Amino acid sequence: MKPTLLVLAAGMGSRYGGVKQIDEVGKHGECLLDFSTFDAKKSGYGKVVYIIRKDIEKDFRERLFDRVARNFNAEYVFQTQDALLTAEEAKIAESAGRKKPWGTIHAVLCAKEKINEPFAVINADDYYGRSGIETLGKYLASIENDCSEHAMVGYVLGKTMSRNGSVSRGVCETEGGYLKSIVENTKISYRSQDSDDIISELDGKKIPLSGKETVSMNLFGFSPKAFQRFEAYWDNFKKTSLPLPTAEALLPVAASDIIKYGEGKIKVFTSEENWFGMTYPEDKTVVKSEIAKKIESGYYPEKLWEK
Repeated sequence: MKPTLLVLAAGMGSRYGGVKQIDEVGKHGECLLDFSTFDAKKSGYGKVVYIIRKDIEKDFRERLFDRVARNFNAEYVFQTQDALLTAEEAKIAESAGRKKPWGTIHAVLCAKEKINEPFAVINADDYYGRSGIETLGKYLASIENDCSEHAMVGYVLGKTMSRNGSVSRGVCETEGGYLKSIVENTKISYRSQDSDDIISELDGKKIPLSGKETVSMNLFGFSPKAFQRFEAYWDNFKKTSLPLPTAEALLPVAASDIIKYGEGKIKVFTSEENWFGMTYPEDKTVVKSEIAKKIESGYYPEKLWEK
């Protein structure tokens, strides 16, 4: 069974200052997401499903989707503010003045009806490298839909940092090749522009990190069985957090709950790839340069898609 690539592409891009999901970084107008999609196709995935906002649909189709769909089995779904909410729940959320999306678990659940096989999840604005996507794809192709052993690809923290500002990473604790816990660190940065010391601001404290920690970049792989836990997590989130204007239902937290409640395991693969991504406006120059190097080395063809 060929796995599906599920892409989280409905973010607001508040720090970037634009729709970074479809910003051009390749030599022929390709977005960063083109390269991850190409890697998935090359690695044996059967299709890609993008989760987007309705307001970017026209630009999304023109700048990315239509050319991908001519070369690969591709679909997209919308993440909307009222999706997966009852009328009363939507009223409560609206009264909170909420503007940002509900988070990555909400996005994944918006795509549930399109997923009938094991699937990988990625962020639209992160570059993962083909090795991680390929490793996860091989594992997902080997499991059944009711499998309770899921997977993730972890990255080395020091290889996922940005010099342009703080990053959010899930710091992982592993045991025997399996995930034990993830702690979301939403503000990890270098101590200063000239320093290689890494600091996490967590719960009001500044905690030094070595840079060697394994971190989650939201490169997860699940069987459809995981939707049971995701739905339970979302139901609990609605009970506790709908009135909070900035609360988000996060995929790493829900994934950790699979372990917490004894519903399965998450196998951890590791990647030595250097991350780069589109978090801040200054990142675009770095991304374009790194993509150009990969094209020059033959890692990618100069033109990704035939049509």
